[in-house]
Amino acid sequence: MNQMRRDVELVIPMIPEMELTATKTAEAVGQFMKLDNDSIDEIKLAIIEACINAIEHSDSEDRRVSVGFEIGDEALTIHISDHGQGFDLSEARDQLQQRRDAGTQTRGWGLQIMEGLMDEVRVDSGDRGTVITMVKRR
Repeated sequence: MNQMRRDVELVIPMIPEMELTATKTAEAVGQFMKLDNDSIDEIKLAIIEACINAIEHSDSEDRRVSVGFEIGDEALTIHISDHGQGFDLSEARDQLQQRRDAGTQTRGWGLQIMEGLMDEVRVDSGDRGTVITMVKRR
């Protein structure tokens, strides 16, 4: 017997505060999964960081961010994607570290925040856009 998929897909426009729509969806999904409030809050903050990064850095022509939630028995997997210009993750991390070492970095902590809040974070980026995959286990 095939297990019924319980996925949620959301597409939001790249306009200010719209990432909050994704957090409302995350809250509903987290409650459905019976996650604790701290886990739900961590998921919401990670989503805000990922959406803001897409909005600020992707230069996406369609000006949309897709947020997908895969509801599993053991974990929630979230995919946040855009169709903008990609980036080299190693190069971006190196540039951020150089600015931090020089004391000139006041922003750019989003990925590090996501990694601290979630159990897994993966970034796949190329000329067709970027996908951030985040996992929060029960």
